[in-house]
Amino acid sequence: MKRVLLSSLLVTAIVGAVFYFYYTLPTVSVLKQRNPKATALMELRDEEYRSKGIRAPRQQIWVPYGAISENLKKAILINEDAGFFSHKGVDVDELKAALQKDWETLSFSRGGSTITMQLAKNLYLNPSKNPLRKIKEIVIAWQLEQALSKRRIFEIYLNIVEWGRNVYGAEAAARFYFGKSAATLDPLEAATLAALVPSPRSSKERNILSRRNLILGRLASVGYISNDEYQRAKQTPLFQKVEEKAPELPPEE
Repeated sequence: MKRVLLSSLLVTAIVGAVFYFYYTLPTVSVLKQRNPKATALMELRDEEYRSKGIRAPRQQIWVPYGAISENLKKAILINEDAGFFSHKGVDVDELKAALQKDWETLSFSRGGSTITMQLAKNLYLNPSKNPLRKIKEIVIAWQLEQALSKRRIFEIYLNIVEWGRNVYGAEAAARFYFGKSAATLDPLEAATLAALVPSPRSSKERNILSRRNLILGRLASVGYISNDEYQRAKQTPLFQKVEEKAPELPPEE
């Protein structure tokens, strides 16, 4: 009985929070025509680096959707949010599973975030695991989906997502890691960048390599690359294609 009452009160509180945040959070419609100059995450990282005495100038070069390799788009989608173009900003099944896991463990560690939710968090929120922050993330994601096209949401995401120490967006990442434009990334390079997204400031190359090969395997499983291409690519060391010295991964934080 107590558990049922607690669950009922929790649902009521969540519904109330959703309505409150819906009418008090930032207006996202300005993003239809205007590219964001900075994000909450960028400003947070800048402050973190300053407080540690680290000099890390922000690297970001905005490019239009069509100037980003289809290989990278496919690698990101297949790793981060395969249902992006079919859901309404929130993957309900994944979110239910995440909430169930968080409720059982009381850890709030499983996010269940879609690309739209990740964009909402990066643009406006902090990266904490606070449940109220998660509700804000969901509400902003709904607003983004109502105000913007899927293509525009993905374009903004690809231009602001974190890819290393103060490296943001596909163009800056492609130049930093491979010395080339985002438009010319091949499937191997694209899979490498997609593998960096979950932990862009981690120095554990073994984890990045494992995730890259997992993404390559998924690309092969849907026929985007051949099995022969997959077998060859997964044997390639990280960043081998860079002619100059490969970029140094930042120390793990």
